[in-house]
Amino acid sequence: QVQLVESGGGLVQAGGSLRLSCAASGGTCSSYHMGWFRQAPGKSREFVAAILRDGGHLYYAASVEGRFTISRDNAKNTMYLEMNDLKPEDTAVYYCAATSRTTTMGEFYDYWGPGIQVTVSS
Repeated sequence: QVQLVESGGGLVQAGGSLRLSCAASGGTCSSYHMGWFRQAPGKSREFVAAILRDGGHLYYAASVEGRFTISRDNAKNTMYLEMNDLKPEDTAVYYCAATSRTTTMGEFYDYWGPGIQVTVSS
């Protein structure tokens, strides 16, 4: 059973940057493909970015491509999301998740972190 915990969220002004981390325990991070999702108030959860277990393939939602960068360090059992040029519409609770499938669909992710708030002020 893999446990995931996010860190690095907070309040930032529009145009600013944040770096989220997702630490995995109870399992080997390198065994899973991993992703970031987010949910804004009153909206459904949406895919943000994903990275395959070897770090060789990256996937991004159109709304964040060019501004966000996903990466992972399997030796540290940690995944990251570097977020630049943040916009108020990026405000949401961000979740990291792990899956054994090659997918960007949240319903196929098996393990989830509790989530962390990111708030971007205008």
